[in-house]
Amino acid sequence: MGNAFVHTELSVDDVAAAKKFYKGLFDWKLDDLGPEMGNYVMIDLGSKTSGGGITGKMSPTQPTAWLSYVEVASVKATMAKAEKAGATVVVDYQEIGTMGAIGVFLDPQGAALGLWEKGKPAAKKPAAKKPAAKKPAAKKPAKRK
Repeated sequence: MGNAFVHTELSVDDVAAAKKFYKGLFDWKLDDLGPEMGNYVMIDLGSKTSGGGITGKMSPTQPTAWLSYVEVASVKATMAKAEKAGATVVVDYQEIGTMGAIGVFLDPQGAALGLWEKGKPAAKKPAAKKPAAKKPAAKKPAKRK
């Protein structure tokens, strides 16, 4: 069955406090991605189950809440379909480095849902061709006396 929930993200005012609370509550491995990734904290559950993250709020009006993400083949196409059905776009298509892309909408009832599109694997460079092996020189026949 397609379109599984693949990621859950907590948006908070105080990432350090949330990190401390959840680290003490659950057996989660929390990995800080650093300032270059917006001080995002990845949640590694140590299983095949999808993980999640903890992040600061993107705007003062954003609620403190968990947001689930559903995997789709195309964020752009799914966002367009959701809008046509009455959803309100909150975060339009946004690339997340080479990992993939996200989008977030509010459904007609006001519930937020995130979309996740996996990044495409980097194209493999063709292997450099090895020079053809040189053929051994043919032996010259011995001179007759």
